[in-house]
Amino acid sequence: MNAHSPAPSILESAGVDPQRAEAILGDALKGADDGELFVERSESESFLFDDGRLKSAAYDATEGFGLRVVAGETAGYAHASEISEGAIGRAADSARLAKRGYSGAAAEAPRATNAKLYGEDDPLASPDFSDKVSLLQEIDAWARARDPRVVQVMASLAGERRTIEILRADGRLLRDVRPLARINVQLTVERDGKRESGYSGAGGRAGFEAWITPDRWQEQVDEALRQALVNLDAIPCPAGEMDVVLGPGWNGVLLHEAVGHGLEGDFNRKGTSAFSGRIGERVAAPGVTVFDDGAIQGRRGSLTIDDEGTPTGRTVLIEDGILVGYMHDRMSARLMGLEATGNGRRQSYAHLPMPRMTNTGMMGGDTPREEMIASTKRGLYCANFGGGQVDITNGKFVFQCTEAYLIEDGKVTAPVKGATLIGDGPSALTRVTMIGDDFCFDNGVGVCGKAGQSVPVGVGQPSMKLTGLTVGGTSL
Repeated sequence: MNAHSPAPSILESAGVDPQRAEAILGDALKGADDGELFVERSESESFLFDDGRLKSAAYDATEGFGLRVVAGETAGYAHASEISEGAIGRAADSARLAKRGYSGAAAEAPRATNAKLYGEDDPLASPDFSDKVSLLQEIDAWARARDPRVVQVMASLAGERRTIEILRADGRLLRDVRPLARINVQLTVERDGKRESGYSGAGGRAGFEAWITPDRWQEQVDEALRQALVNLDAIPCPAGEMDVVLGPGWNGVLLHEAVGHGLEGDFNRKGTSAFSGRIGERVAAPGVTVFDDGAIQGRRGSLTIDDEGTPTGRTVLIEDGILVGYMHDRMSARLMGLEATGNGRRQSYAHLPMPRMTNTGMMGGDTPREEMIASTKRGLYCANFGGGQVDITNGKFVFQCTEAYLIEDGKVTAPVKGATLIGDGPSALTRVTMIGDDFCFDNGVGVCGKAGQSVPVGVGQPSMKLTGLTVGGTSL
């Protein structure tokens, strides 16, 4: 663990008097509904070891600010990579154009918090450069020694330390130091000229130490190898309508994509979501409770405060099948007459905040997974998902299964390849008939994209059984 003593503000270290910045911001926000000065400084590094050699090692350091003026539904935004009083003044002159001819009332400031969900570890500081490269070499050698069928190993490390400061018109300066680390292993195996791959990774908001102990990285290698060997024996997946049992954890990515995005406040305010205007309606089977929680200690998607300064927390979105809420940033909350939920996120200082998920999941039930499988005459057990596509306006999705098996007469039988799940989020949730007792989050590798911005997220769910889903594969 790398503890850091309190550092001077980014503004001060850049030679900017915080009181002058506050005066510039306050003048720009006169008559506006909301706004802030968002300042950021970050360092990141990544290492990729592929095909027996260090293929790339990258380091990046960035800093800059963004100044936002919100008037009604309009946001004026200007940003720069130069942090100076002059640059802030020029940004204010540009952003204030959003309120030309407008007179509003300042939104209530974010509430204060003393919570701290992660330390100020620096993944770039420890281990040092040579030790990280040596670790990747060790992973490569160990993975190849595990099984003679391993023909390629790709191992990577990525870490960053991002410091953000949010200056508000009332003079409050909010600060958050956000570490993030991740390890990934991908293996390719070959047998009789046939090649298949497997992948595993882990990470979260801390230094590398939590994920690079031998037992942790060896666990990633073994999982990637297991998946690859399973896929060597996979047969083409039959196509058609069938019951599907989803495994726990990472499979929550389907929930994230097919349902989560549709529950973000901006889509619902604009009426473009399949869930718009449906608060109080049944949108899922009884027992289905979906939440977003950015306040879980150390999770990849967690934030002590969001990128507008609002403390994160737990927001129940669907409760026992009934739609009860949406995720909001400050703008969508204000325009809908609701409270901000701590979901205002941005990729960097160069981007506007918008409602985004943090750690999204579905609460567990009390049914063992074995019971779900035993109750299925003909179906598919999906252990792991890969990528997918979703249309937010109607929730229609297509997801690829990277590890799946046939269920025949209540038993898991042959592994299959080429399986895809096809459906739509709102109706899929109504098809849930059993909810597992094995809830867990993913291992900390999620990345979410929206409107060209990417942010780290977490997903989670228990095992669950859905009836009558369309499975794409090979027509028999």
